[in-house]
Amino acid sequence: RDQAYLREVVAKVEAGRGRLARIAAENGLRPLPSATNFVAIDCGRDGVFAKAVLDALLARGIFVRKPMVPVLDRCIRVSVGLDHELDLFAEELPRALTAAARG
Repeated sequence: RDQAYLREVVAKVEAGRGRLARIAAENGLRPLPSATNFVAIDCGRDGVFAKAVLDALLARGIFVRKPMVPVLDRCIRVSVGLDHELDLFAEELPRALTAAARG
């Protein structure tokens, strides 16, 4: 019944998705279109590499998920968060990508 609050939440989620898409692009990755509260980010290689990125993020205290279905398994799934959480993701993603590339 609180349409103003609903509009505010929807706008925050949309802004968060946009920010996640920009973070992905800034790191040479491709975000998949989303209408949800998360963005799937194509890591540009195979599922093994995406899992290494996921593991590197988890080791840095950044919780993300990963689809397990073939083709999508090359992605990580990042939920929209608070601004300070997205700041941490933006800071740690390049490090995780470097760690994953080293194998």
